[in-house]
Amino acid sequence: MLYDAHCHLDFPVFDADRDQVLQRATLASVTTIVLAATTAATWPRLLSLVESSSLPSLLPNPQLYACLGLHPLFIDQHQPEDLIQLKEELLTSPKVIALGEIGIDLHSPELQAQAAKQWQFFDAQLKLAKELNLPVVIHVRQAMDLVIQRLRRFQLPQGGLLHAFSGSQQQAEQLVELGFKIGLGGSITYPRANKLRQIAQKLPLTAFLLETDSPDMPLNGFQGQRNEPARVALVAKTLAELRKNSLEELLPVLYSTLRTTFPKLK
Repeated sequence: MLYDAHCHLDFPVFDADRDQVLQRATLASVTTIVLAATTAATWPRLLSLVESSSLPSLLPNPQLYACLGLHPLFIDQHQPEDLIQLKEELLTSPKVIALGEIGIDLHSPELQAQAAKQWQFFDAQLKLAKELNLPVVIHVRQAMDLVIQRLRRFQLPQGGLLHAFSGSQQQAEQLVELGFKIGLGGSITYPRANKLRQIAQKLPLTAFLLETDSPDMPLNGFQGQRNEPARVALVAKTLAELRKNSLEELLPVLYSTLRTTFPKLK
């Protein structure tokens, strides 16, 4: 009943051994992997990958699902016509379960200089998610309070996932009130991540989803290495230890939360 709620398995860094990566995920009992998109130009490769996971296979690989969106780190590549194409894909692609990865990233002067364009695309995609009644997957750096204000204004009926959460407990509670789940990944495996670990202990278990953000966000002990979905098992183990529960107690609740967050997931 393990899953990876957010990764980028379509990235070229996996091209040489993607099948082996999926096999290792299967051996780690990962049954479901959600891939998040970044740019319109890469949607075709992502969709081809998730659709191929539904084909008959001799190996019981995880089922792959997609989120389609326009990521703030690639704001230079986004064009207004991408939003038109995005709506078409969201309406026609059966394995697309959410709109994402979208968001606001103001962690560098270069990105801060493009803040207006980031907000333009963020707002347009939130509006589209509300129109299509879809959950969203959100990336935020150096803009958490501003994003929460925006989400409060839009009041998305399906909420979604705040991926790679790095905010305060108060911010996490506000997001949960707005219908969002908090993404827990490799960061909680670091003993010095006190703030995040306390949040993982104090909020209800139903507030969280497990993720890896592969190939990024390496776990403690794997610094400098490419991350991969199989390592979500170590994220789950760490969460169980922090909450003083067994995996047998945690995993059914976490999987149920995945299903309620992404209703289109089968």
